[in-house]
Amino acid sequence: MSSSPRPAFYALARGGWRDYVTLLHLPYTAWHLSYVVVGGCLAQRVDWGRLALTALAFALAMGIGAHALDELHGRPLETAIPRPVLVGLALGSIAAACAIGLAVALASTLWIVPLVALGAVLVPAYNLEWLGGAIHTDTGFALAWGAFPVGTAYVAQTGTIRLEMLVAAGWATLLSLAQRTLSTPARRLRREVVEVRGTLELADGRSMPLGRATLLATAETTLRLLGAATVLIAAALVAVRI
Repeated sequence: MSSSPRPAFYALARGGWRDYVTLLHLPYTAWHLSYVVVGGCLAQRVDWGRLALTALAFALAMGIGAHALDELHGRPLETAIPRPVLVGLALGSIAAACAIGLAVALASTLWIVPLVALGAVLVPAYNLEWLGGAIHTDTGFALAWGAFPVGTAYVAQTGTIRLEMLVAAGWATLLSLAQRTLSTPARRLRREVVEVRGTLELADGRSMPLGRATLLATAETTLRLLGAATVLIAAALVAVRI
């Protein structure tokens, strides 16, 4: 019987400061912050200060707040971070993100205000599975962590909605659905499955063993590559617009 693996491929050894690094879900946070950059760079003229503030707000609300709430809801990463600390991280980061969003709205376009309000509801509604988990679905994930960052960043830059934003939001939605399709079984393999026994029978008569490590490697290597590719797309757009 194989030993229990880490709860995520990016999880560090448990304890101390390593738990806080693990809590950030760094590969996935970078992936979804790339959607913010893509949305902002679609504007004809990019206000880099505003885009930086938008990215900071999402880093706080999503990278810290959402993940702290997620850890509160069942300890999926198995950290030893005290519950009061997780609550403080969640409340403080989400409040700071909302404050940044309102400041940007007052300085640029008030159309950001309803998006700030929506984001403030989406984070706890998704991660704490409010409404019986109605939002905590593949589609809910794709819209909240894919389409929403693209759209918010674009509106923060332009104060409007245009076709290019909708197309990019669709791209982020589909890519987030692909992420979810891969990450859900990977999480189950890491956190719930004790052992996998199987054999692949090839057409030429050969056979290959099939186990948990093989299944995990396929899903998680693809997730790493998709995340890196999304970050590179965002970096390319920044390079084009500079």
